[in-house]
Amino acid sequence: MTEDLVRTGPLPEHAVRTALLELLTEHGTVTSTEAAARLGLSSGLCSFHLRQLARYGLIEEAPATDGRARPWRLPTTQQPGGGGEFGELARGLEDESYQRWLARRGEAPAEWQQDEAFSAVVYLTPAELAAVGEEVRRVLARYRDRETNPATRPAEARPVAAVARLFPLLDQ
Repeated sequence: MTEDLVRTGPLPEHAVRTALLELLTEHGTVTSTEAAARLGLSSGLCSFHLRQLARYGLIEEAPATDGRARPWRLPTTQQPGGGGEFGELARGLEDESYQRWLARRGEAPAEWQQDEAFSAVVYLTPAELAAVGEEVRRVLARYRDRETNPATRPAEARPVAAVARLFPLLDQ
């Protein structure tokens, strides 16, 4: 994932922040120490940039599991429709993560080499669109506690990106 960034030397500020957001997207929560180890940077640098991301509302503190560590996560509540700067950044990271998955799928263990990507065009009213979005969030919420409570994860569980985009198709 971020090995390419580490090999190229010092990262510009925006690249550090992008790498941190990418880590959070893939791992759910991360401390500055964990981020530093994964990115090959200092924990002080990671801590600074995590605080800056939080300052602008792009991330938030997650509940601490051991009392000392300060874990961070992507916001649990987002603007309706996922709009704004965070929405744009999140969509870009989702796209990058999916392209990386396609390029490196063969490196995954055999039982993890499939994905469940799908798409469909359906005809909905605005109220139905909101209801479908709420139903997707409800299904995913069944697994949310696994992020903050590792003891609830089955042994073979791994982080999986779940991306759903519901939007009206505009006339061409």
